[in-house]
Amino acid sequence: MRTIDWIDGHIELIDQTKLPGELVVRKVSDLDELIDDIKRLAVRGAPALGVSGGLGVALVAQQGLSGSDLEDAADRLANARPTAVNLSWGVKRVMQYASKGKDRILEEALKIRDEDIASCYSMGQYGADLMEELLGEGQHSVMTVCNTGGLACVERGTALGVIQTMFERGTLKEALPVETRPLLQGSRLTAWELQQMGAPYRLIVDSAGPFLLRRGFAQAFFAGADRIAANGDTANKIGTYSLSLGAKAMNLPVIIVAPESTIDMATKTGADIKIEDRGSEEVANFHGVRTAPEGTEAINPAFDVTPHENITAIVTDRRVIRIDRGETLATVPLGPIRTK
Repeated sequence: MRTIDWIDGHIELIDQTKLPGELVVRKVSDLDELIDDIKRLAVRGAPALGVSGGLGVALVAQQGLSGSDLEDAADRLANARPTAVNLSWGVKRVMQYASKGKDRILEEALKIRDEDIASCYSMGQYGADLMEELLGEGQHSVMTVCNTGGLACVERGTALGVIQTMFERGTLKEALPVETRPLLQGSRLTAWELQQMGAPYRLIVDSAGPFLLRRGFAQAFFAGADRIAANGDTANKIGTYSLSLGAKAMNLPVIIVAPESTIDMATKTGADIKIEDRGSEEVANFHGVRTAPEGTEAINPAFDVTPHENITAIVTDRRVIRIDRGETLATVPLGPIRTK
């Protein structure tokens, strides 16, 4: 099923805070509900946020908002989470058609949804081909962080979509998702998706990742991205940077997988990316249980930045940029969207 969709005049989305215990589909008919769902991570993942941005504007436009009221609503939605560029990208893309009326806005929002589905299949093809080029024939184990599967998109996924394509081709030996603290997107979501597809996997704690890379448990490290700067620096879930260091130390491929919409050429380097801090409660508590003394303050960045010199390649839905060969986002031409 789709992570997010437009059904009979409202948005339907999987509430990812309920997984893996139960599969809950929410019907969203109010912009404030959608913004709350985005902030509390009921819907998350850069591509899914892009679709959320488009559908959110379409929702309020269908309800009659226009002019400055529509612009105000769009601004609130675009700023619900600051690091992922896709959310504001989706909002801005549909707002280009604000003067054309609510039906044209909805048409563009649905186009973003459909393009995301095609994009994920394409990234899977480009990424699986790259793995065969880098690692040769046979089966290989890969490590990944956070959740970059269908739950982060509409269907299939980015980095986990590549892993799924490898599994379908018979080239995946094992996937090693890290838990991804403090909200455990790796254990709650990625492990659940790998189980659903029937792929072999074992879950590991975050701090074990670099050590297990050194011991040869995986031959490559995969990550998604919430923003890619013009120089190739990438922002992704906290923990990505340290895993990239571990992989780089062992001369293992570090592969970033994200759609073209995640590239932000207006952001020059990773130093210019605003990193969201989600406060102390997520660190000092878990599922309502206090895990640190009362009054404990925490530093809780939701993302980190992996510098381009740690990255082997960036895989998008339209090209592969081999950073290790000196290729850049500005020099590698766009290719076709590859069908499944």
